[in-house]
Amino acid sequence: MILGILKEPQDESRVAFLPEAVKTLQTWNVTVWVEKGAGTKAYAADEIYQSSGAEIVSRKELLSKADLIIGIQPISEEEISSMKPDAVLMGQLNALFNPKLTNYLIDNNRSAFSMELVPRTTRAQAMDVLSSMATVTGYKAVLMAADLLPRFFPMFMTAAGSITPARVLILGAGVAGLQAIATAKRLGATVFAFDVRQAAKEEVLSLGAKFVDVEGAKEDKGAGGYAVEQTEEYLQKQKDTIHEHAIKADVIITTAQIPGRKAPLLVEERTVRNMKPGAVIIDLAASSGGNCALSEPDKTIDINGVRIVGVGNLAAQMPQDASKMYGKNYLNFLKLIIKEGELNLNFEDDIVTGTCVCHKGKPVSPRIIQIKTN
Repeated sequence: MILGILKEPQDESRVAFLPEAVKTLQTWNVTVWVEKGAGTKAYAADEIYQSSGAEIVSRKELLSKADLIIGIQPISEEEISSMKPDAVLMGQLNALFNPKLTNYLIDNNRSAFSMELVPRTTRAQAMDVLSSMATVTGYKAVLMAADLLPRFFPMFMTAAGSITPARVLILGAGVAGLQAIATAKRLGATVFAFDVRQAAKEEVLSLGAKFVDVEGAKEDKGAGGYAVEQTEEYLQKQKDTIHEHAIKADVIITTAQIPGRKAPLLVEERTVRNMKPGAVIIDLAASSGGNCALSEPDKTIDINGVRIVGVGNLAAQMPQDASKMYGKNYLNFLKLIIKEGELNLNFEDDIVTGTCVCHKGKPVSPRIIQIKTN
């Protein structure tokens, strides 16, 4: 079996596998092809892949001859059509948010796995690319905020007087939020964190942050660790509480998202307009609607001296370790579907089923079937 590693688009610096993964794949009797220049932006030259046992090929050859084609970002319909009829595509295809691509794969009898569909279960944790990239994103978001903030994060006692620590508010205490809390604490900030899930409170407190409590949240144990939609009464109480904390904050980092839905609005326009000049908002949910009313995807805007950064693909700014984590997630998943050097798709495995967009044109993931039947 030939496994092909694609070069990502111009604005993506990560790569699905670094050279270190090639050796592992070869022990599984898998032949590895790498598109020329695939790892350059992640500081992995073609020569390093070759020394690890991979063959460097053109994109055209890889797409037309590989049995399993792996990347990160989705590829075009034209390129999918150039794949072998029985080839399998794997990447972060955003299958729930990109119905045009999903329908194309189904209508053209293709087989594909979308890694953001990996179930949020204990057994699947080692394959969860969303959690891995959220770790990178939470870390980088704090460093970005520290760079933009016109004052120090930590407290200083100097001959020129005392500098009080920056006040940081983290909205959403999932993987990205918890990493942001830990990083902000390491930098010496005073950190407050909010999450609708009471289960997150203990984790927030364990990292040394203060938990912002809003009573009355609705929770769903079947939501896979994500937040769920709330009542209007709770949402208003939530906005008022966040407003009170936000107008005192130097930095706000928002991370709250609901799978398949628009990101919840947490920071209202009135809040932004009442914040301190020089304050910074990093909105990690900007691409799915934004947690801040005024954020725009991939743009930095200034409202009365408050800078709002609508973050896009922040994980790509740390390509080496992000690629390493991505590759490890992929390898852990591939263990389930590669046996003796060949693809062996066991659809009785809930992880395989949950991650598979379609197989030979038939929708497989329950989440894909649900949106196709609605």
